[in-house]
Amino acid sequence: MSILLRAALLTGSLLALAACAPDSGPDDEDFYDDSESDDDALSAGKNGKACTASAYNCKLRVEGGNVVENAQDGLWSASDAMMVDGNGDPMAPCTWDHLRFNYGQTRHMNGVTYGMARSCSNGSSGWFPLSHLASEETFRDRVGEVNAKGTDLEHLGCYKIKSSHDAALVEKKVVYDAKGDHERAGDYLPLVRNNGKRYANLAFNVPGFGLGGPAVDIFPAGTKFQRVDVPTATGNPSIDIPLYVKDSSGRYRKKSGTMKFIYGYVKSKPGHERFGWMAYDALTTTTGCP
Repeated sequence: MSILLRAALLTGSLLALAACAPDSGPDDEDFYDDSESDDDALSAGKNGKACTASAYNCKLRVEGGNVVENAQDGLWSASDAMMVDGNGDPMAPCTWDHLRFNYGQTRHMNGVTYGMARSCSNGSSGWFPLSHLASEETFRDRVGEVNAKGTDLEHLGCYKIKSSHDAALVEKKVVYDAKGDHERAGDYLPLVRNNGKRYANLAFNVPGFGLGGPAVDIFPAGTKFQRVDVPTATGNPSIDIPLYVKDSSGRYRKKSGTMKFIYGYVKSKPGHERFGWMAYDALTTTTGCP
């Protein structure tokens, strides 16, 4: 399917949903949408210069993709090290000898500087110490810095990451006619990782628009998420996308429900306010957001 037709289908779905339903509350890479965007339909916004559906739903950068690049197709040689979550708490040792990293994402926690690895042996994204990269200096020169914004947006409800997930959603696709193992709805849910704990990713943008769906942070179940009143093209403080299952030809072209994404922030243990998008299905209401 062409990019323009995919965009038209998605836009039509968004408009229909807005009209009939008010807003309510390596190959194993985590959180990856490899669909393509129609760059002519993108415009500058709050979180970048290539946005669609909301000024806060943007690419990490206009050109160059979502991966920190090098001559090895974005694979950076690494030695074994402990990966940590967005609070700086240990997740699991990362034992892969090459890693890919999302562009613009570094954090300084526990006296250590980390980059956001797309995946490792824990079966999740996570923060990997830059001191364990063979080409640390080159990486630092190329990683850039991109942070989602929103401190001026009005607070809405308080949520926390669930300690469960809907198994029926996991294998549905967030992109029409998706190929391969990527683009699963499950990538946006609090799944149990190889260390036996549940984590959910905080995304820089909403999947299905061809913006890449990169993770900019990862937090454990129970983490509080403060929703904010994000402006969108539909007028609702959220973005709904269609989900797809296999049709009679075995291709992911049959619509099967929707997935809602809301915008807000997590205040991590080190005190950082980390803005981004989370799937509504990954959250439950609570109180006491910082």
